[in-house]
Amino acid sequence: MDHNTFIVSEEDDGERLDKLLAVLFPSYSRSFLQKLFEGKNQNSGGSVTLNGRAVKPSTKVRENDVVVFTVPDLVIPDIAPENIPLDILYEDDDVLVVNKPKDMVVHPAPGHYSGTLVNAVLYHCGDSLSGINGVMRPGIVHRIDKDTTGSLIICKNDAAHNSIAEQLAVHSITRSYIAILYGHLPQQEITVDKPLWRDPKDRKKMAIAPEGSGKRAVTHVHVLKEYRDYSYVECRLETGRTHQIRVHMASIGHPILGDEIYAPNKKNPYKLQGQCLHARVLGFVHPVTNAYIEVSAPIPGYFEHLLEIMPQ
Repeated sequence: MDHNTFIVSEEDDGERLDKLLAVLFPSYSRSFLQKLFEGKNQNSGGSVTLNGRAVKPSTKVRENDVVVFTVPDLVIPDIAPENIPLDILYEDDDVLVVNKPKDMVVHPAPGHYSGTLVNAVLYHCGDSLSGINGVMRPGIVHRIDKDTTGSLIICKNDAAHNSIAEQLAVHSITRSYIAILYGHLPQQEITVDKPLWRDPKDRKKMAIAPEGSGKRAVTHVHVLKEYRDYSYVECRLETGRTHQIRVHMASIGHPILGDEIYAPNKKNPYKLQGQCLHARVLGFVHPVTNAYIEVSAPIPGYFEHLLEIMPQ
């Protein structure tokens, strides 16, 4: 049996449990998931529990609910350590901060069981990782998208995980990104304060929510340099919702260069694969020493090259 335990995020508060599982585990059919709720999977023993009890597929989850999604043996393979080089920005006995490269998935999922950051971290850290998020996401307390590069923190024990998770929950962690946007912003400094929720038409995407709905999301944007057709900006997160910067920038008419999800019809003259977005600065209070630690991930080569060749 494989037990996937996860804690419901703020973005998924109020979502039906069956729909949430369909998003998180897209390789499973609706009929397969239905059998898990009913305990009738043909391979025996599959189940779904919410806070330790059996529930109906239509049950709505709440933030911090604990979901245990159990599938029969062999449905999900073991996650193997892989000797993949890590660009380490900071490391001690409690936390590890890495500079994630482009085109790397953070944790295993259907279609991506190898080559992920988790595979690399398992090799580097061995058994020294937080187990709070289960075997699929050991040590993972937050994530960045596959095509987003930059700083990501890994927790080596449960105490560190709980501390960093609490800092994320109260939005006290410093997170600053750099991006290249289409066009020019109306001002050098703007704040985008628009709530987010899952797109009702596409559950794999996020969208701006109607007033009074969704979760508050705030992004502070500072223009670093203007080019002829683009703007090089810094985005500081006040909150940290899924796809927050990508959705916010698209919502004001200046999506991120190369974003295939939120700017699918925009020209991509530089043939980028994925959004030009880099998590440059990450700052947090150390879970043991209480010292403030801040790291900066070097700008990736492809990004620097764009800044050099874009017409001014």
